[in-house]
Amino acid sequence: MTRAKTQDRMRRLDLLAAQLKEDVLCTVQDLARHHGVSARTITRDLALMREQGLPLDADRGRGGGVRLDRRWGVGRLNLAYAEAVDLLISIEVAEHMGSAIFLGNLGAVRRQLVASFSPEKRARIERLKSRILIGPTASLPVQSSIAPPSKPVVQALHQAFMDQEALEISYQREDGALSRRVIEPHYLLLKYPVWYVIAQDDLREGPRTFRCDRLQSARATGRSFALRPVEDFLPKSEPEGT
Repeated sequence: MTRAKTQDRMRRLDLLAAQLKEDVLCTVQDLARHHGVSARTITRDLALMREQGLPLDADRGRGGGVRLDRRWGVGRLNLAYAEAVDLLISIEVAEHMGSAIFLGNLGAVRRQLVASFSPEKRARIERLKSRILIGPTASLPVQSSIAPPSKPVVQALHQAFMDQEALEISYQREDGALSRRVIEPHYLLLKYPVWYVIAQDDLREGPRTFRCDRLQSARATGRSFALRPVEDFLPKSEPEGT
């Protein structure tokens, strides 16, 4: 087994352990579909987990499945790089917001996350953090009009932001009209609870700020861009639909 395949399997085993600790019984077929592998692969994974001492409860009756004994601790938390980056940035945002509730241990969590990265990855994360801006709380009319963007849109924006890649988007303006354009997502702005993307807009050949919840679709273009200083954007652009 190659190193990449070994790492993929270790990652899948960690995710399986967390998933099977939930209350709902999962069938082998459900697990295979969720993880994008064959039922035979999942069966081998479950057998290996049993060999490692994990107490798996199985119900072989109709509608049954398998799950990890809820009294069993999953153990270490193994995050993918992108997940660890998301968590670290979320901690930074939470601390910046200044809420004292449930933040007592975030400093220790952040230190452990940072320590898990190589110096090169730490530097990259610092650059990402510098591209996330915190503004004043959104007005009540704006808060009342927001709706969560779809998961595919969030994932496409997330990846393009991290990779500095242009996005082709469909955007719903304040008047309800849709427009298609290509944007370069240079910065993200949080006006709690509303997120904006501060971008270079090819359609208008200049900087614009878009509400993330008004992105109707997003598709990577494969075209990378060089990061511009935030001063090029903030004085000249106001969020559309603020």
